[in-house]
Amino acid sequence: MLKPLLFLLTLSQCANALEIPNGYRLEHYRAPTPDSVEGAKTINTKELQSLLAKTTPPPILIDVLAITRRPESEELDSAWLLTKPRYNLPHSIWLPNVGYGTLDLEMENYFRDNLAKATAQNQQRALVFYCIADCWMSWNACKRAASWGYQQIYWYKEGTDGWEQAGLPTENSIPIPLKLH
Repeated sequence: MLKPLLFLLTLSQCANALEIPNGYRLEHYRAPTPDSVEGAKTINTKELQSLLAKTTPPPILIDVLAITRRPESEELDSAWLLTKPRYNLPHSIWLPNVGYGTLDLEMENYFRDNLAKATAQNQQRALVFYCIADCWMSWNACKRAASWGYQQIYWYKEGTDGWEQAGLPTENSIPIPLKLH
């Protein structure tokens, strides 16, 4: 009798398990995410509020929500196409598209350069990556920052959805410009 029970338990566990990639998530970014990411500490809304209140200097909040990149960006001197306002956590910087599993050299440099600038090249400075709930973009961004040597990385997997559900304020944001060469 024990074998069928164990078999059912194993099927149930498999149904709830997420396929966690060895590297970065490369597709289907809007999907349930795991509970943790290597190189970062997962935090919830209450823990983020505490971190913001008790940490000096406060952690750098980094929104990585993707937006459309204009194909004609060199002609318009703007790489991002904002179709609607983006409201994120107060005092965040928005680095769109850096959470994709594969970054071209321009996007990798954009991410590296803006992290270095935001942290004043201090890899010990606390960083909080987020997006929206059930989005792998922030998971990828955490892994990538950890691979570059950043030490205090937090993953706020609830993202702006969790923040807003808690009744906390958001502010309109614009993405950090992508310098065109």
